[in-house]
Amino acid sequence: MCKLNIFANYKISHSYTLEAKKFKRYTVTSALPYANGPLHIGHLAGAYLPADIFVRHLRLQRKDVIYICGSDEHGAAITIKAKKEGITPQEIIDKYHNQIKNSFEEFGIAFDIYDRTSSKIHHELSQEFFLNLYEKGEFIEKYSDQYYDEEYDQFLADRYIIGTCPNCGNENAYGDQCEKCGTSLNATDLINPKSTLSGKPPVLRPTKHWYLPLDKYQPWLEKWLIEGKKDVWKPNVYGQCSSWLKAGLQPRSMTRDLDWGIDVPLDEAKGKKLYVWLDAPIGYISATKQWALNTGNDWQKYWKKQEHKEDDSCLIHFIGKDNIVFHCITFPSILHAHGGYILPEHVPANEFLNLEGDKLSTSRNHAVWLHEYLEEFPGKQDELRYVLTSILPETSDSEFTWKDYQARVNNELVAILGNFVNRVMILMHKYFEGKVSHHPEITDRFVHDEIGKSYDLVEESIATFKFRQGLAAVMDVARLGNRYLTEKEPWKLIKCDEAKTRKILQNCLHIIAHLGTLMQPFLPGSAQSIFQMLNLEKDVFNYDEPVVFSDGHQLNEASLLFEKVEDAAIDQQIAKLQAASATVNNPIAVAPARENINYEQFAAMDIRVGTILEAEKVAKTKKLLKLKIDTGIDQRTVVSGIAEYFEPESIIGKQVSVLVNLEPREIKGITSQGMILMAENAEGVLSFVAPEANFQNGAVVR
Repeated sequence: MCKLNIFANYKISHSYTLEAKKFKRYTVTSALPYANGPLHIGHLAGAYLPADIFVRHLRLQRKDVIYICGSDEHGAAITIKAKKEGITPQEIIDKYHNQIKNSFEEFGIAFDIYDRTSSKIHHELSQEFFLNLYEKGEFIEKYSDQYYDEEYDQFLADRYIIGTCPNCGNENAYGDQCEKCGTSLNATDLINPKSTLSGKPPVLRPTKHWYLPLDKYQPWLEKWLIEGKKDVWKPNVYGQCSSWLKAGLQPRSMTRDLDWGIDVPLDEAKGKKLYVWLDAPIGYISATKQWALNTGNDWQKYWKKQEHKEDDSCLIHFIGKDNIVFHCITFPSILHAHGGYILPEHVPANEFLNLEGDKLSTSRNHAVWLHEYLEEFPGKQDELRYVLTSILPETSDSEFTWKDYQARVNNELVAILGNFVNRVMILMHKYFEGKVSHHPEITDRFVHDEIGKSYDLVEESIATFKFRQGLAAVMDVARLGNRYLTEKEPWKLIKCDEAKTRKILQNCLHIIAHLGTLMQPFLPGSAQSIFQMLNLEKDVFNYDEPVVFSDGHQLNEASLLFEKVEDAAIDQQIAKLQAASATVNNPIAVAPARENINYEQFAAMDIRVGTILEAEKVAKTKKLLKLKIDTGIDQRTVVSGIAEYFEPESIIGKQVSVLVNLEPREIKGITSQGMILMAENAEGVLSFVAPEANFQNGAVVR
């Protein structure tokens, strides 16, 4: 019996951060995705795939590590989506939380827990944080002028306001941040602001809020961040933080006038909610608490400062660059002000991933959606992991194209990695019936040394968040195997020297076994396939755990690790993106005008202003609502196909336009006496045709 060594004696001399500081445990988080839409490949490349590789790597080193994430289910983005889809915020978060969670699970992101911020434990912890800071006198309480939509009679959260960014001129910047240049804003900074509800300029009205004095914490932040992270954090992260501090920090409101979110736990703050960027990062902690309850662990050792600093956990946030300020300045300030919590050692934020020469855009449907990829490319999770890891935007924006996806799969995964494994397995079965014997250890010193260096390079790359470099080192092992096999030509040698042929092929088996071990953080499914082909009892091997071949060990039959991606599949994806772009840039074609009617025909239509008095869903239907409408003439029943867009209780009291002299019609056993008028936009969203001001019922629409 022979052990496959891990070559610890071939350690390369290096000094990188995670090795320079020994940590007892690791707390790793990925940005909480908003539960207002599905995941796309930009999300994966920004915060989830790098973290998953990193966590898998730590687990293979037998480190104590937890990987925490969950859905961010509060804030204006949720309510905006709910209004657009005509359903409640709760329905939105339930819909997208489940979809996101299922997509992560099918893709294989290895969270220890994927939680949600609508949970009771999260609400309680967020309120505890707020009260802790409130009771310490950390907040500044003040009235300020904030934007108010007079038509909708409500204060506007930051995301309900768009305007021109004063920094870069982007005309669609939000009231809290410009997503084009990354500048953090206050809504009053915007030029030509407009309400996203009414489309009209909002007015300023006074309202009271509680502000976190970031300017007060600036000296502490400069010492902790500027002095402590300069040669530790990635240049793109440190540079953005440094710019913020040089510009000078200002107090930031931690409460909002919203009807969706976590209640501010003060009697004087009825109707106000916690700012989403106060509660969302606390979601990392509340999810850890839930994980601890589920598993019987102690959550505090992963978040609280220990008696001896060397026992602290190493906190690492994986995020996209648009969230740098919140994770590097706002959240650390909250933790510092609260006291007792560890601060992030690293925030390895990635830049943006572009798609086919343009920015990824959810509003324009210019995206590769993860759930759709999983449906259209079944079983090809590792192919997407490979391509995205190859092009991760680690220090600058990068680009995904379908042609590049095809080329990397076909020319690298299939032609290099898969080809090497397949050739060796076939030759072992052809010449030796798939049995290992006589010399199960590596006999070639050069191969031994090169693989040892590969382990070191992969370890160093992942520890310094250079995942592209780490994956390249793994592929170099496959290239080494192909080169070794080609140079040794066992198909020729078998004719004259069977023993030497066996040694060469068994050296190749060792390369494959090491390849499988090194692939595990990057391509976990394919690594398992390798171990299964090698007929090993386990499908996961830690770095310090030897793969064992015994004399007479029987290999399983060869199988293809990867398949070529055909042109037709790629052409279909490109056409799909082009169709989505055409739909947005050239919205649904306006229906052609119908044949002319004369004035008498038009005048025959009696359209009146009415008020909806009652509304209920029609049983056993998805689309129909039964409405009771006061038309000013009478109170009548109208059946309308708007149930997919509006909740019954939300439209009671709404004024509408009703065609009252339409011939009655029987619909699902209900006599419908009229029709309400609706407008429909290019996205299929419906809106009532109604007077701007409140009119008396029965007023004639001309």
